[in-house]
Amino acid sequence: MADEMADEMAGKVRKTEQEQDAFVLDRRRRLHELVVALIQQQDELELLDGEAPRLDVAASSAQAHDPARWLDRNRRVLQRYQALVRSAVTIDALLDAE
Repeated sequence: MADEMADEMAGKVRKTEQEQDAFVLDRRRRLHELVVALIQQQDELELLDGEAPRLDVAASSAQAHDPARWLDRNRRVLQRYQALVRSAVTIDALLDAE
């Protein structure tokens, strides 16, 4: 009797975990679709500059590859992406609330 109850409880736990996993995957898919839609609405969306400035360049060309400017630009680009993701999360939450 106790074994049957334990098996039943384990089955319910597995079902609950599967439902939670399905919910998380569905929400992640919805958020992805919202972010893609928001990106498509942007006029111009910059990409992060992967070309890190070299610190061993001559002083005359250092201004063109200023590490502070590079970091600042990438920070601004990242903040714009974060704003898009936050907007998608907000839209998804509003849709869930309706």
